[in-house]
Amino acid sequence: MRTTKLLACAIGAGFFAGSPALADSNKDVGLQHIGEGVAYALPVVAGGISIWKDDWNGVGKLVLATAATVGTVYGLEHLVKEEPPYCKGQPGCSTDAFPSGTSAVAFAPAQYLWNRYGWEYGLPAYAAAGFVGTTRVVAGDHRVWDVATSGVISWAYNFIITDRYRPPQNLYSDISASPHGAMLSLNYRW
Repeated sequence: MRTTKLLACAIGAGFFAGSPALADSNKDVGLQHIGEGVAYALPVVAGGISIWKDDWNGVGKLVLATAATVGTVYGLEHLVKEEPPYCKGQPGCSTDAFPSGTSAVAFAPAQYLWNRYGWEYGLPAYAAAGFVGTTRVVAGDHRVWDVATSGVISWAYNFIITDRYRPPQNLYSDISASPHGAMLSLNYRW
């Protein structure tokens, strides 16, 4: 399992490190769509991990941190006027390339997983987020600093919002209902 996580990290780091050299190539729409799919899957996977751990407070923190990150990034996209690299001064291009909204959607849950559950969950998520950032740069939609800014914004919000997960210690609860009544039990194991 560790080997798989390390391999995923190495692949993600390789994609991200090589992205400036690939930025001048033609726009790769297929790779762009794969990156968008990974970006939108990351919050779902992070939420699934929190639900699997029965960490509903974590789900709330994930939603709050992701919404704050994405909201800030989309606000900045409309305030800061920067053309995407593929425009190269052509008239009619959008001016909302800074920072990267798709990268924000990917980096927010990656940082959440790192802060909440540790590097074992965060490292593969960061490898996937790095892949998303790389696809944005390779496709010519963003520059490296656009993607990096989204990562920094997600780090800042998660630093403020997300804390380490502490599983309940030996305290168990259960509720059951029947047609004749209900029973609530609370047990503490010594």
